[in-house]
Amino acid sequence: MSIKHHPSDETLMRMAAGALGAGPAIVVSVHLEGCAVCRNRMAHFEAVGGAILDGMPSAPLAADLFGRTMERLEAAPPLPTRERMVMRPELGLELPRAMQNCEVGPWKWLGPGFQWSKVKIVGSPDAKVMLIKGKAGLHLPAHGHTGLEFMQILSGSLADERGQYLPGDLDEADSDVDHRPVVGQDSDCICLAALEGDTRLHGLLGRLLRPFVGF
Repeated sequence: MSIKHHPSDETLMRMAAGALGAGPAIVVSVHLEGCAVCRNRMAHFEAVGGAILDGMPSAPLAADLFGRTMERLEAAPPLPTRERMVMRPELGLELPRAMQNCEVGPWKWLGPGFQWSKVKIVGSPDAKVMLIKGKAGLHLPAHGHTGLEFMQILSGSLADERGQYLPGDLDEADSDVDHRPVVGQDSDCICLAALEGDTRLHGLLGRLLRPFVGF
């Protein structure tokens, strides 16, 4: 698999610093699972961040820091394991490891050949994350964004005026992008998407879809 579209350096730096929101972080984590190039870039940014921390003056730790840390660890959900990666027949795909602690809803009909599934992240109820499924050849609704949209291709392909996106590719679309992606003719496409802002859906179809999607 040859990955041509990657998260920006700014996004990876935000990820390394823990400053990326829960929704986009899930999408980027899925990308990192299959992209050695971005894993190496992440390691570089984490090393830079570590060097900066090493150069900062030390400060005394709170007396109850250990106890509070243990409480947070005990309350955290269990980490995913390889054995928990199971096929989801109702979704038609195997979820990436980064999504194993997410609550993934069933497919919901949005229009002919167009479905979506709400993805909920533990501890981040306001995260705007979803799976999108389109039939081969489908023109998705024309839309823009009020913030960054992160979209990872899980299967199939998409294309717009900026290029073609294949499995493993991650597309970042900012507020300057208005597009109408088209699903490739060879197979259905499933994507994982997260929003930092809102989606600006254009036209009659967009106005009809907004109450159902809520983004």
